[in-house]
Amino acid sequence: MISSQDFQHLKRQTLEHFWGHSAFRDLQEDVIDAVISGKDALALLPTGGGKSLCYQLPAIISEGTCLVVSPLLALMKDQVYQLKNKGIEAEYLSSELDDFEAESVFLRCKEGLTKLLYVSPERLLNRVFLQHLEEIKLSFIAVDEAHCISEWGQDFRPSYQNIKNFRQEFKNIPCLALTATATPKVLSEIQQKLGLDGSFVFKKSFRRTNIKIISDKVSDKYQRVLDLLKYNSQSGIIYVRTRKESEELTQFLHRNNIQNVDYFHAGLPVKDKNSRQKRWVMGNNQVLIATNAFGMGIDKDNVRFVMHFSPPQSLENYYQEIGRAGRDGEDSSAFMLWNEQELENFDQILRNQTPSKSEFSRILSYLYSVFQVTEGELPETVFQLHLHRVQNFAKTSGAKIRNVLNFLHNQEVIFHNANRSLSSLTLKISPDELDLLPKKDGYLIELLLRNCAGLSTHRILFSELSLSRKLEVEPHVLKERIRDLMQKNYVEYIDGALSSIKFLKPRDERANNGKYWHLFEQIQKNKLQKWEEMKYFVQNSDFCKMKMILSYFGEKNVRNCGSCSVCEKQREAVFGRDISQDIIQILKSKPSSVEEIAIRLNYYSKDNILENLIYLLDSGKVKMLNFRTYAYSGD
Repeated sequence: MISSQDFQHLKRQTLEHFWGHSAFRDLQEDVIDAVISGKDALALLPTGGGKSLCYQLPAIISEGTCLVVSPLLALMKDQVYQLKNKGIEAEYLSSELDDFEAESVFLRCKEGLTKLLYVSPERLLNRVFLQHLEEIKLSFIAVDEAHCISEWGQDFRPSYQNIKNFRQEFKNIPCLALTATATPKVLSEIQQKLGLDGSFVFKKSFRRTNIKIISDKVSDKYQRVLDLLKYNSQSGIIYVRTRKESEELTQFLHRNNIQNVDYFHAGLPVKDKNSRQKRWVMGNNQVLIATNAFGMGIDKDNVRFVMHFSPPQSLENYYQEIGRAGRDGEDSSAFMLWNEQELENFDQILRNQTPSKSEFSRILSYLYSVFQVTEGELPETVFQLHLHRVQNFAKTSGAKIRNVLNFLHNQEVIFHNANRSLSSLTLKISPDELDLLPKKDGYLIELLLRNCAGLSTHRILFSELSLSRKLEVEPHVLKERIRDLMQKNYVEYIDGALSSIKFLKPRDERANNGKYWHLFEQIQKNKLQKWEEMKYFVQNSDFCKMKMILSYFGEKNVRNCGSCSVCEKQREAVFGRDISQDIIQILKSKPSSVEEIAIRLNYYSKDNILENLIYLLDSGKVKMLNFRTYAYSGD
């Protein structure tokens, strides 16, 4: 540990050098001081509060490597990418890396070069990893997204429960747990299950004074988005529910001459995702229409608005997503578009994706029987999964099957890869045996060895499209020939365009029908409860929106924000506001609809605008050009 005086100087110097800031945000410095002093700490810093810096900065100025436990590979990769761009030595470990790459990561840690090593919680039980860790000097442990340890949190991950035992092996290493969204109940569970009793607890208020929440009950959402973006010249995010919706809304806006928008979802090729994300991060007026796959770990200060095209599934999700606006402290907006019919539709969707116990059992039975997995067996093979075959067997919907697969994935019973990705290939015979194979097969394997570096020694990832161009054959022909080799047990091939699963635990019928069913049932009830809370937030027009959020997260004696759509409407009811002259000035410049006037008046209430327009029509100062467009009459 360094002296207090040197630490204070080094802390400021590091902040300015790597992050370009001259001062810390609220609570950041307190959390950093606690970590450096060797104390355990729990930090609840809402999205936009800069929680990553709370462990990244002390990791840089401490001796050794900070072990960061993170639940999502995409988040780990993004954090490492951003750190390396800042000139900070960081690495991650995942099953994507081959043995040589993993050894290289370990070596850099042992030499003291790597300051932050990101791992999944599952890796804390990996015997090889633990052996390597004995030779690595750890500075401290950072547990990111710590709410995952709670069964009442948003993303329960059972492997987070292993962290407490892991910590006992490193008793002198301080632990920092961080989360952006947690109710008081979840915070208490984090402390208990991570062994943080008596630790420093840092809680920043969830109040964001620079974000104006606008709840907009609207039937034609496409027109509403178009009206909003006509006058937009700043960066924003529009969250939609499905990949199809992101593409269709983007196409609609392009057809209506809004060109500074693009879509983003998990189904895009990695190259496209990277280029779109980079263009949005670097631009000042780019808008991304995205599923919730976008935004986590993104560091962009000048996002001026976040719009929800539909209500998300929970207040935790909602708050985390609107928190990506206004991180620079400047005024920003959070739009929520909704209507009653859509809320009813989502009620129905939730009911339709929740299987009964018998459906749950049939889905599991199919997975084990089709891949011939017996009781107590744990196959090492990765299996290709055809969803329509599961549907035919289980006699249930694709939504219910996906729900169960997602649950089994989160509980680490299986690893389910549902996203389009690179394919993988493993050679199951020795290259020396090629001469013993039929000539056609031997020739193809020789071609693969020549064009796929590393295939002779380990599993490789590849693109059939790129390889087919090299070999000058059609992609479907190449796939058929490789599948033929797999049938003969010469190679193991996983088609990245299809879904696949790998079993992570031996088959255990008692657990499947007992603890896993009961946990699944509890999670579904929890999901429905959170949706009911979200619905109440959306539909309620009596209480300040920010106050409702603060109360949900356990803050007491909170006051109204004074700026959300509810507060604005209440203020108008009490004090009134004559906006007639403002409307006339807008119409003098250009005939406009009610929606356009509302936007020009900083998202003013449409009901109040209509009242003023009726008065102006009666007095002859305004006329109607058609059923929705008003113009200045010149009187």
